[in-house]
Amino acid sequence: MSNFNLPDLGEGLQDAEIVAWQVAEGEHVVADQPLVSVETEKAVVEVPAPQSGRIARLFGKPGDRVKVGAPLVAFEEGAHADTGTVVGQLSEPVSPPPPAAAAPGVARGEVSPAAAPAVRALARERGVDLAQVTGSGPGGAITRADVERAAAIRGGKPAFGEPLKGVRRTMAVNMARAHAAVVPATLWDEADVEAWWSPIADVTMRLVRAIAAGCIAEPALNARYDGDAMVRQLMAQVDLGIAVDIEDGLIVPVLRDVASRDLAELRRDLETLKAAARSRTLQLADLRDPTITLSNFGTLAGRHAALVILPPQVAIIGAGRIAPHAIEREGGVAFRHMLPLSLTFDHRVVTGSEAARFLKAMIEDLRHRA
Repeated sequence: MSNFNLPDLGEGLQDAEIVAWQVAEGEHVVADQPLVSVETEKAVVEVPAPQSGRIARLFGKPGDRVKVGAPLVAFEEGAHADTGTVVGQLSEPVSPPPPAAAAPGVARGEVSPAAAPAVRALARERGVDLAQVTGSGPGGAITRADVERAAAIRGGKPAFGEPLKGVRRTMAVNMARAHAAVVPATLWDEADVEAWWSPIADVTMRLVRAIAAGCIAEPALNARYDGDAMVRQLMAQVDLGIAVDIEDGLIVPVLRDVASRDLAELRRDLETLKAAARSRTLQLADLRDPTITLSNFGTLAGRHAALVILPPQVAIIGAGRIAPHAIEREGGVAFRHMLPLSLTFDHRVVTGSEAARFLKAMIEDLRHRA
């Protein structure tokens, strides 16, 4: 048998989660036939067969994470092993890995079940004997799920909970990375939108236009920053990430070149992206390289927020719930519909004055009727 490994799906991704197998062991497949659907970051991608052949073995089950370069399927004799670097290219057969060293506490000559240190720790916590567990992971390795099942069967201690997967796992990783890297600061203000607001107004597109105006007035917020190299790049094009709430968590597709395109065209593109996000058919390109982000949380609740910037971006705008407020006007008091705005910026590279100029330009754009 020869293995076909998970290929590099682009953009430096390290692993992917198996969503569903499209083939079965013993099945004959043809080149480019979908083998498996995997979720990488926030998109579901189909991995095609690199050649024709008969499937001898599938590695992993739905929910398992597979590292780039790890085996996905094994072909019967006659197939060529894959290097795991480019989809569709197979090379010479690979040698089997050397036998794993015995785990601490296992006498020489005894067989130690294949399991990661974290899985062994979980087994000790649950009171599960790994020697009595059949592994379902790649190469027969015992997974956390195998340990939990064994614990449930023997009446062991119940699990604390389910491991995060898919969108929520990606969110947890990204938020931890952002918290460790970014030095955030937030400005709050309000825009008077009485001139154009109505219950049927397209608030999101007005925000898109206002963000484009802010980026033109203060390009420092439409930028990317490499904190390790201490290199800043001002971006000529405004590619706006727009947070979309779905059942599994939060997905942020990217609306491209918002400063140069018609709002009606942008609205059509946004509807297409939102539908793809909710049906989990977004392409990786739809999620890549936003230069600034909008969270329009006010459609649900809330007025102001200190939001999280995902590097290498340096800014995120939050739009709160529009509501009428009493303001001083022409020597008296008037009720005006006000749109709360929150601008969180990375203070490592953006100054308070730059952020204020950006926010001022947004407010001025939102004040006008057209």
